[in-house]
Amino acid sequence: MKTRRPRRRGFTLMEVLLVLAILVVLGSMVTVGYLRLQVNANKDAARAQIGFLDDAIQNYALNIGSCPTTQQGLEALRVAPSDLRNPAKWAGPYLSQAIPPDPWGQPYQYEQISAEEFRIWSNGPDGQQGSEDDIDPARERQLNATGQ
Repeated sequence: MKTRRPRRRGFTLMEVLLVLAILVVLGSMVTVGYLRLQVNANKDAARAQIGFLDDAIQNYALNIGSCPTTQQGLEALRVAPSDLRNPAKWAGPYLSQAIPPDPWGQPYQYEQISAEEFRIWSNGPDGQQGSEDDIDPARERQLNATGQ
């Protein structure tokens, strides 16, 4: 008497394609989620760096009596500007390291508004000034205050 061996079945082509389709969908969902997290992390890092620069400018202003001019820029936090009225008041450097670029590799923008007011911002991921993705804490505070 012959004994029959149980037949081994493999996966059908349809089953393999279905598993591959599920894996592709799951992989794309994870990738999109990761990219969204990366964008938000870069924006948060830019806000934190702007906060550190803001603190350094506040210290500079306490010593000098006004914040750096737009022409002096953020470099006045590292090296005493040559056009200071009283160079002896400069007690820097106000930053222990070089001024970092924003998370997208671009320099932070700085503007003196008045002797006591200034603005620091990043042009954001697109590198274009005045676009929707700019990281500008002063503008964000203003928009939040007006309820927009």
